[in-house]
Amino acid sequence: MFEIEAERPEHGPAIEALLDLSFGPGRYAKAAQRLREGNHPAPELCYVAFAGEGAERRMVGALSFWPILIGGKPGLMLGPLAVEPQLRGKGCGIKLMEKGLADAKRLGHRLVILVGDAPYYARVGFGPVPPGRLTMPGPVDPARLLYRELDIGAFTGVKGAIEKPRSAAAAR
Repeated sequence: MFEIEAERPEHGPAIEALLDLSFGPGRYAKAAQRLREGNHPAPELCYVAFAGEGAERRMVGALSFWPILIGGKPGLMLGPLAVEPQLRGKGCGIKLMEKGLADAKRLGHRLVILVGDAPYYARVGFGPVPPGRLTMPGPVDPARLLYRELDIGAFTGVKGAIEKPRSAAAAR
């Protein structure tokens, strides 16, 4: 039902329109956005989803992963994940995440965090960060700060600030 492809530069305008439709202008005020500003998504972990065929084919989903430091250790932040509102609950977001998480593991990444709805993201293996263990660069509902190990034990001993990679922080 959904065809997933690697994001390409020409997808940019359609992705931005989909993000605006999904999140509105408030998306720029979120704490997770602070980790994106001056940072760059991992290009090998950015995806788009299409539905329909021929002239009816249209972009219906997008997902990116961002390099970050989690308690000083390299990790990824999943998001934003956007799906056309009328297609939510049809499996597009789950398929995008399954593809991205499998590719991230294959590429050697060990740990992923995100800010989102725990019951939804639990479907792909995310769970809540224990209270007080990690801090974001801005206010976040602690129940929405989630993590997933791509390697067993990758979260053991990890605590502290979630930050941009040093190269992104220096580029500001």
